Amino acid sequence: MSVEQRISDLGLDLPSAPPAGGTYCPVVVVGNMAYVSGQAPVRVNGSKITGQVGTDLTEEQGVEAARTVGLTMLATIRAQLGSLDRVRRFVKVLGMVNAVSDFQHHAKVINGFSDLMVEIWGENGRAARSAVGMGSLPRKIPVEIEAILELQD
Repeated sequence: MSVEQRISDLGLDLPSAPPAGGTYCPVVVVGNMAYVSGQAPVRVNGSKITGQVGTDLTEEQGVEAARTVGLTMLATIRAQLGSLDRVRRFVKVLGMVNAVSDFQHHAKVINGFSDLMVEIWGENGRAARSAVGMGSLPRKIPVEIEAILELQD
């Protein structure tokens, strides 16, 4: 089954791919690897989720924000590569959580993203990963995630 079909079967709605927010490329392809710039949580209606986990958002809302980042990233990858079927596997993920200083469950928040990728790609969605806390993120977003992908030959 194709990845595009799997997304349809799961009933996932992707937002429009957001434009680059600065002087960078949303995705850079080198050989059979794609480097995806940090993505924000953009809802299907185009609005962004904002707030700090532990102050404005609960841990569970942080998990949902990370899942929303996953949908945004899929939209960006599709827009840049033409089809999500070009992605063989997720290789490395860096998840950043805008959280209060004593927050300790960054990995659980980023699982919102990782669980979505496993739902879609199976074990090929399970990547090496880092989940770190930040005192702030651009435009007050709660989660930003970047990824390295292996592409189909």
